[in-house]
Amino acid sequence: MKKKRIRIIIQYMFLSVSGFVMLYPLIWMFSATFKTNSEIFGSISLFPENPVTGGYKNLFNDYGGNINIIRAMVNTLIIIVPKVIFTVVSSTMTAYGFSRFNFRGKKLLFALLVFTLFIPDSVMMIPQFIMFSKFGWIDSPFYTALIVPSLFAFEGYFIFMLVQFMRGIPIELDEAARIDGCESWQVLIHIISPVMKPAIVSCAVFQFIWTSNDFMGPLLYVNTPSAYPLSVFVKLSMDADSGFQWNRVLAVSLVSVIPSLIVFFCSQRTFTDGITAGALKK
Repeated sequence: MKKKRIRIIIQYMFLSVSGFVMLYPLIWMFSATFKTNSEIFGSISLFPENPVTGGYKNLFNDYGGNINIIRAMVNTLIIIVPKVIFTVVSSTMTAYGFSRFNFRGKKLLFALLVFTLFIPDSVMMIPQFIMFSKFGWIDSPFYTALIVPSLFAFEGYFIFMLVQFMRGIPIELDEAARIDGCESWQVLIHIISPVMKPAIVSCAVFQFIWTSNDFMGPLLYVNTPSAYPLSVFVKLSMDADSGFQWNRVLAVSLVSVIPSLIVFFCSQRTFTDGITAGALKK
């Protein structure tokens, strides 16, 4: 009993130290928002010697093109909300087709889908830009080039993950629902989707974080500064004309990651269940 208690204490000490090491960069970033440039580059201490608040005072400044952090956050939400919804719906429907229906070329199409996971994004940038330019989607006020692809299950990773999860759901549930008179779409909405809640939440969280961190997409397809999202606004806050005020840059960066942190921690349990369950399905 004593050995077991000692083992548990050692495990918790190890986990506490590991957690502090992983969180240290984020804690240091928060601390650095109160430091001057010289102190930021001259010390790794968590406690500023001469705290300053200039980073937060300049947080809401405009950086040309009528853009500030509030406007950038609104622009980010305008992109994220429909993109997450469209991705979840389209990916779930596509995964349902692959896992529950037999059709000609199914295995080939699924193999091609998996193959697309190995294609680097940089390879797709030029042909996508040319295609979207011909469609007239560049610098659209509705962020068409960023949102519309999610209507067509553009992210193969989500389809693959949902298919693996759906294969673990007994087919008998579908058959029982059809005996009761349900059609295919009713089976998906009322039977499959509730069971798949952890996997669907995982897809939504992943898409939320990826879209929040996406820099190249808005940089390529959005040319109006007032329409930039947070990922590009962080770059704009690095004003080279007046010299980099790193406490301001770090303050903007800190605020930009807060929405992703809130979403992750609010859905942490369901998100973790979805990842682990999807990994164990055969």
